[in-house]
Amino acid sequence: MEYVYAALILNETGEEISEDNITGVLEAAGVDVEESRVKALVAALEDVDIDEAVAEAAAVPAGGAAAGGAAGGDESADESGDDEDEDVEETSDVPDTSDDDEDEEASGEGLGDLFG
Repeated sequence: MEYVYAALILNETGEEISEDNITGVLEAAGVDVEESRVKALVAALEDVDIDEAVAEAAAVPAGGAAAGGAAGGDESADESGDDEDEDVEETSDVPDTSDDDEDEEASGEGLGDLFG
């Protein structure tokens, strides 16, 4: 995350997002800089309008996906009355969330490796 924060700092101050500038920000913050990560970040951000990306990320409501999923579930329950009993039996068990934690860690693992 430090690498992304360095790029955001440079963007906010109007500085060029270059390998030297990102390295300078990270070193000033006391981060042990890995050149490969800096190069990957600069390459990934080459054609990205950071201001636009931040504005789009801020405009998306956090619960938007969950609300859409709930609406889809209601429609399927209305279409078939017989399946409701089966759904109740499946959802009445306490879910095992230990696999969910591993899935969340695995999904962010690639980004963590790339950006720190």
